[in-house]
Amino acid sequence: MRMIITGGTGLIGRELSQLLAQAGHEIIVLSRNPARHRLPEGIQTVQWDGRTAQNWQHLADGAHAIVNLAGEPIAGSGFPPPRWTEARKQRIRQSRLDAGQAVVEAITAVSRKPAVLIQASGIDYYGNVPGDAVVTEDWPKGEGFLADVTEQWEASTAVVEEMGVRRAVIRTGIVLSPAGGALPLTVRPFRFFLGGPVGNGRQWWPWIHHHDEVQAIQFLIENEAASGVFNLCAPHPVTNKEFAREIGRVLGRPSALPAPAFALKLLLGEMAALLLDGRRALPHRLTELGFTFQFPQLHDALVDLLTA
Repeated sequence: MRMIITGGTGLIGRELSQLLAQAGHEIIVLSRNPARHRLPEGIQTVQWDGRTAQNWQHLADGAHAIVNLAGEPIAGSGFPPPRWTEARKQRIRQSRLDAGQAVVEAITAVSRKPAVLIQASGIDYYGNVPGDAVVTEDWPKGEGFLADVTEQWEASTAVVEEMGVRRAVIRTGIVLSPAGGALPLTVRPFRFFLGGPVGNGRQWWPWIHHHDEVQAIQFLIENEAASGVFNLCAPHPVTNKEFAREIGRVLGRPSALPAPAFALKLLLGEMAALLLDGRRALPHRLTELGFTFQFPQLHDALVDLLTA
């Protein structure tokens, strides 16, 4: 079956494309610059502009699935990461709306609609939820820049449901991968014996091992009962203090040197919310459908990621 992935050269998309290709599917990755990316054999890259269905909409005709992961990276790259200027926040928002518009354009234009659309989103939809309240998929939208962006991102493709396309929205937590994302930056201070919690450490961090992330997306593609919103995070979230303690335990490093909230806000500005905000999110609907996590516990996930 043909599957089209936007954002297929990113951290999640690259691994997902390989997983689906290994399962025997025809995988097409949309990229603004295919020459820059070397994907495994059997995965086709097709150029797109990130805004329209021009040059690829014919591929959506008869495709089984479209996975829409495209969007400007939230945290950027490098250290320290670039601040959220107004111009950068607009790029983060508009890149997601443009990609959604392109997907809708393609699905509208073809006669044989895809069976399913997987629409990316983030656990930040719920905003900062202090305390120990359990956040499932029916928790209301929170406040803040990322909550607003994720709401608009999800809405960008909602109209395809009226065309008979099954749609699953994935609100992804902190993806743990040695290849990029939050984990390498979080671990770096520990390697220099400077690790510890950020802020007061009481904020809940909903995390997910990268293998479980892509396996969950495949599960949602294949399960015809899967529609609506799904939290993609491990069933055992931890507080940031517990997260730091487990990194220290796995690496054999101390984990008691905190990074004060005020210092993070001075360094990162508004983007410090990525570290200081939290929510105790659970994958209620995913587990209800029968998905089994390979790494439900943080300790086992970190052993696999940091010592393999």
